[in-house]
Amino acid sequence: MLARALLRQAARRPAFAAASTRCYSATALSLEKLNVAGLADRVNLSGRNVLVRVDLNVPLAKDDVTVTDDTRLRAIVPTTKFLLDEGANVILCSHFGRPKGKVVETGKNGRLTPVVEPLKALLGTDVRKVDDCVGESAESAAAQLTSGDVLLLENTRFHAGETKNDPTLLAVLGKLTDYFVMDAFGTAHRAHSSTAGVAGHVELSAAGFLLDKELKYLKGAVDEPERPLCAIIGGAKVSTKLPVIESLIEKC
Repeated sequence: MLARALLRQAARRPAFAAASTRCYSATALSLEKLNVAGLADRVNLSGRNVLVRVDLNVPLAKDDVTVTDDTRLRAIVPTTKFLLDEGANVILCSHFGRPKGKVVETGKNGRLTPVVEPLKALLGTDVRKVDDCVGESAESAAAQLTSGDVLLLENTRFHAGETKNDPTLLAVLGKLTDYFVMDAFGTAHRAHSSTAGVAGHVELSAAGFLLDKELKYLKGAVDEPERPLCAIIGGAKVSTKLPVIESLIEKC
């Protein structure tokens, strides 16, 4: 499912000049349903940059600084630590709220600064943050990474092109890294620059442990469900739930 979506994205992507971007053709290996452990089996990750799309969209207290629920931060630890143990340079990227293409300094739509200290504590290592997800500062920081470093990019939705899967944005994101790991299950259904498009500009892409676990669980629950089957569906956006409900009705 994820592989087919990435293939469709690749088919729609316009060509870029070689000097400004890196493009990779879809191969049987790149379209295989690879998880991060499989990626480590395929290639030597030591000293290589790995861009990990995570979900750091955590709630903040009224002070706009204190994280009130670190569930999503703890969820990225297994994949991140695994990559660090493999000697990879980990580049974390995430959206934060809905800044709608504008830079917001603080609050639920603002910078990712509030998650830096909690991440340091959870990962047991330093986390360096830059004030953009692309551009000179991000490229320079990514180029200077050494084995075992963790770099946090700024809120991807500060760029309007993120939610539009903008070819230019996804191409420059791809310049930062050798490999891409998708571990943001909550945003995996969105074809955004940092969740889907960037996969066409790296050598190999894989699912993180969180995404891999959720996909395997869903496959078992939907393809071979124990009956009677009951599905509890939550979320504020009813429009995005209707196709899911329609699909599940056929299986109930």
